[in-house]
Amino acid sequence: MKLSFFSCLLFSAVVCSDLQAAEGSHHAVSDEVIAQQNAKLDAATKGKGYGPQSPRDISVKTGSDMRLFALAPSYEHMNLCNIHMHLNAEHKGGEFTTYAGNGDGKGMGTGYKYNGKLTKAELTPVKEPICAGKHGSLHSGDTVEVHYVHTSAMAVPGVSLGACMTEAIKNPELRVEAQVFVLVNDPKALDFNKLAAVTMDDGYNQATNIPDNTGEPVEYAGSTTGPDYNEVASPFQVSWGVRPKVAKVNIATMGQWCKANPFNESEAHAVRNLVTNPDLLSKID
Repeated sequence: MKLSFFSCLLFSAVVCSDLQAAEGSHHAVSDEVIAQQNAKLDAATKGKGYGPQSPRDISVKTGSDMRLFALAPSYEHMNLCNIHMHLNAEHKGGEFTTYAGNGDGKGMGTGYKYNGKLTKAELTPVKEPICAGKHGSLHSGDTVEVHYVHTSAMAVPGVSLGACMTEAIKNPELRVEAQVFVLVNDPKALDFNKLAAVTMDDGYNQATNIPDNTGEPVEYAGSTTGPDYNEVASPFQVSWGVRPKVAKVNIATMGQWCKANPFNESEAHAVRNLVTNPDLLSKID
């Protein structure tokens, strides 16, 4: 979950797009550049009291950040306020551990990809651009991490973190349910319009079709994400539930959703560098 939406407002205005476009139009930075960004993040946070950060490797359970907070309630008892996606998974683990590369140093062309194999038919290119933006569009075979953002405020689905706050509550508890998908050219695959459909359930705005067969979510205390925080820390506290298994989505339905949705989301966002400094990670029980 990025913070230009959280500061554009929770999800970064750092635009997004497809890996092919990023690789074709952006020079991949060296390992040294990524190391320098990580060093700047460490220096900017040392002794400052920042809370645990995201994204992380969900298979690593250790963490020594002392600014801990209680996990938010289950998402079924919160209001869904935003849905957005990142090109490639921001988190690492489960069925998405294949590193996409360093990218351009600004969140494009990096992150983690689906580990599995796809058929030739599933990888067949589509005829029209999907979720096209400044840096390109999505393609068959691309991995995306979708963030279902929830708030404890009495809010309705909308654009940015502003939708997650109300006049009555400016510091709500936040929870993100994360699901990694791989886009395939297959009309029998999942329909993203249904996966992102919002209805009222027991008095709460809910995306009732979040997959329930992709493994037990790994829950941990973290922050908002996005490349705006590669060198500085996010000050927002977020409870995460990251599902370890990948689901296949019909790429055509993702294109339909990008053309019309209540969140004004039309393209995939870039990703933040994986946070590995134990001092910036919470312990996973």
